[in-house]
Amino acid sequence: MSAVLLEIENLTKEFPGVRAVDDVSFHINKNTVHCLVGENGAGKSTLIKILTGAIERTAGTILMNGKAYVANNPRDAKQKGVSTLFQELNVVDQLTVEENLTLGMEDTWFGFLRKTAKIKKMVAVLNAIEPSINPKQLVSELSVAQKQMVEIARAVASESDVIIMDEPTAAISEDEIQRLFKIIKSLKAKNVTVIYISHRLDEIFELGDYVTVLRDGKHIETQPIAAVKDRSELITLMIGKTVYEQFVARDLTDAENLLEVKNLSNKKLKDISFEVKRGEIVGFYGLVGAGKSELARAIYGADKYTGEIKFKGKKLEHLPAKVISAGIAMVPEERRSQGLFTLLTIRNNIPVMNLGKISKMGFINAGKDMNFTLEFIKKLGIMTSSSEKEVAKLSGGNQQKVVFSKCLFADADLLILDEPTRGVDVGAKSEIYKIVRQLSQEGKSIIFCSSELPEILNMCDRIFLLYDGILKAGLANSLDIDSEKLLHICTGGQ
Repeated sequence: MSAVLLEIENLTKEFPGVRAVDDVSFHINKNTVHCLVGENGAGKSTLIKILTGAIERTAGTILMNGKAYVANNPRDAKQKGVSTLFQELNVVDQLTVEENLTLGMEDTWFGFLRKTAKIKKMVAVLNAIEPSINPKQLVSELSVAQKQMVEIARAVASESDVIIMDEPTAAISEDEIQRLFKIIKSLKAKNVTVIYISHRLDEIFELGDYVTVLRDGKHIETQPIAAVKDRSELITLMIGKTVYEQFVARDLTDAENLLEVKNLSNKKLKDISFEVKRGEIVGFYGLVGAGKSELARAIYGADKYTGEIKFKGKKLEHLPAKVISAGIAMVPEERRSQGLFTLLTIRNNIPVMNLGKISKMGFINAGKDMNFTLEFIKKLGIMTSSSEKEVAKLSGGNQQKVVFSKCLFADADLLILDEPTRGVDVGAKSEIYKIVRQLSQEGKSIIFCSSELPEILNMCDRIFLLYDGILKAGLANSLDIDSEKLLHICTGGQ
């Protein structure tokens, strides 16, 4: 058995009106991949922030190698051997890849960056993870996935005793994920412990040596991965109940076409045509870079295109405002930067796409505003103590529900969902799936873009497969569908 590296005893963190971490105790062994799972709001982020010095604990102790551990800030934590790879990108676009790799750890001489062995080592780590990235190019020229790989390389090359990885695979491709997994597995041989946080349970079973489950701020269980029977057992531990998701076939052949897309093309997309029936859930599946987001943005009017899009028999204009007024709304992939005003309240966010509904002569009716807000909080099960709570203080799943509320308030007949469950826990996923199915039953049409094949298979009436901007295939969903064949097509096969 491995020696203990971190001992967490009776750890507690209280915020006004809430105990985010409640008397948590468990330990983490050396040279292991220790996975941390739980719903949004379970206490994972708060625990990590305490370990990294971003916030102070209220009570409890942490021992590292048998000695008291207190980090005053992230830099202090790194000096004490704890590095963190956060879910939100933390790179500087105006600097080169090489400069980002050594940011905060530079060797300088009279203000000039010295070409030391440290730089060579970090570049070597980057080459091992993603050899296509040029260390001399500006980070602003990289894709989101490539920026993520730069951050991963910086964390791996830090020579820390502990590397915390918070959803590191959220924005990277399958090939990049596999390279990352090889790096993580090799770290144990270098006496590095990885604390791995992910909502993708398959990753937990593939990578983990141990798993700790948190729920409602409390420690539920810590055990070897080998002792966990299957996904359902882990999900039950996480949410306190069993969640089943299974596709149910529907006959929509007689439903009218709500959306018609013909020969849509732009810099990414190549001659795409399809239709969406009223009440239908149409899935677009592909790996990172396949063109799902570009397709969603084009239909929404955010990106230029050639071709024709008709909605309710009328040609759509290339402007989001016109698209919204026609009855189409979009839940974007980047909800915090594109879908929400995070510093505003729930009440301030929900009506912004249809202010005319609650105003007269330019003045908002406060009564209508509040009534509609409370209606959507109840309808979508948004967990909040008040409609006046800042959206930034909500969990990821509840933030996503606010974005859904905005779209529904806009009286949309077609919802475009771009990775709608990215970064949310299994419990919130289940609730989002329920909302989508309910909307479909009410006659709303759904375009569901996802890089997670299981949810596409569980949710969608028809499935379209994208690869490098090309629509490779379209098929009706069924329980006996060959998922391996779908994945084969989406990786460039025929």
